[in-house]
Amino acid sequence: MKAVLETPNKKTNKLEIIDVHSPIVALEDVLIRVKSIGINRPDILQKKGKYARPPGSSPILGLEVSGVIEEIGENVHFLNVGDKVCGLAPGGGYAEKVVVPAAHCIKMPVNLTFPQAACLPEVFVTAWANLIELGKLKTGSSVLIHGGSSGVGMAAIQLAKWKGSFVYTTVRNKKKAEFCKKIGADKAILYPEINFHDFIMDQTYGHGVDVILDMVGGDYTNLNLKCLTIGGTLVQIAFIKGFRNEVNFIPLLLKRLTITGSTIRARSFSDKHRIIQLLKKYIWPEIERGRIKPYIFKEFSFKQINEAHELMESSIHCGKLVINLD
Repeated sequence: MKAVLETPNKKTNKLEIIDVHSPIVALEDVLIRVKSIGINRPDILQKKGKYARPPGSSPILGLEVSGVIEEIGENVHFLNVGDKVCGLAPGGGYAEKVVVPAAHCIKMPVNLTFPQAACLPEVFVTAWANLIELGKLKTGSSVLIHGGSSGVGMAAIQLAKWKGSFVYTTVRNKKKAEFCKKIGADKAILYPEINFHDFIMDQTYGHGVDVILDMVGGDYTNLNLKCLTIGGTLVQIAFIKGFRNEVNFIPLLLKRLTITGSTIRARSFSDKHRIIQLLKKYIWPEIERGRIKPYIFKEFSFKQINEAHELMESSIHCGKLVINLD
């Protein structure tokens, strides 16, 4: 089969599509004939050697796919050959075929295409685990979501509105602000022009927000702590601006704050399955009713993988980037 390994060609510094052996299906797995692939920032980091894949996982890039099941393991009884599914892969998604634990697959929402379904697994699992569970977001609460126009931001804004929260988000420009408002954000803060701490404290009459979902890190950390209300929670999911910074922890004590965070890939098999089942129960019906939607910025062919990564690294997109296989 054709696939993209994690290491670029040393001469060209470009990813290449090469021939590799098809993966073997274990007892609890399914083999998916891939139709579409969701592009995620961890793919970029892994390509650059900044995001180590778990031991034993595929050297092929790719964490979320949609497609048709071609083969099932002997212990799989709730999925069948021919089912249209999307899945959270431990790696191996940038390929014509990928093996995914059956427990990490869900049948595609009936109203979605393969490209749309490929936008769901990684970002909605990430948003649910960190915003809904670790952030303990409640009806009537307020949340600040940094990077609202990203894939995770797209999912987080919609989950927060589904939960009945008031949503602030930071964005780079007016185009991104319009996108975030379109998908449910109540207030979009243009961070190059406006200090988000000053904006939040003004809008909340000095109280701050209940939850912050941050993928930026760096000098945002101190501002985040100052933006939280008493008993608030900072949930960290990435460190785009770096994970080292001098932090003033006095607000942690004075306001009884919680700092937490997680990465999905490092979670256990059973924990991922648990979250996927919750999405299937609560969010899939909302998607099928059209109340929650995946938003695709641009689609690419498999041979355009490098163009897709270049666009991801530019951060000019709003929503998801998708690779489609013939």
